[in-house]
Amino acid sequence: MDRRGSRLTAVAHGRISVASQGALADRLVRLTTELHKLVELHRPQVAVLESLFHGINPRSLIVLAQARGALLATVAAAGLEIREFSPAEIKSAITGSGRADKQQVDRMVRLSLGLGKVPLPSDTSDALAVAICFSQRLKMDRLARPKGSAARP
Repeated sequence: MDRRGSRLTAVAHGRISVASQGALADRLVRLTTELHKLVELHRPQVAVLESLFHGINPRSLIVLAQARGALLATVAAAGLEIREFSPAEIKSAITGSGRADKQQVDRMVRLSLGLGKVPLPSDTSDALAVAICFSQRLKMDRLARPKGSAARP
């Protein structure tokens, strides 16, 4: 995500696909390898993630937590600042309601970034929503910061 004034632009977006079958360690290696390539290519300053939420089955939560840990280790090793936001914070930043549904989030993401009318894959829309949330928070933090204090990315 790039911000120039009040205009947001998606630098790149997509999805890292990992097979649902096979050894977990092999799938995590693929995930981290692909993320490392993206970090090297785009050289971001900050990695933003959605914090884990309750309500999914324990088995899925364990696999998600392992993947998340691998991603966190990858971006931390690259020296990136890491920021996390709850699902409600993200939805609120994008739609004005922390209880918005996926279609509302997708629509507002596409409007905010000028990505047209075709819905995005939900993973892509969710990732862009997290980036937009961070950008809005960063802007608010800068406005709230006393004059003369140090800036953060």
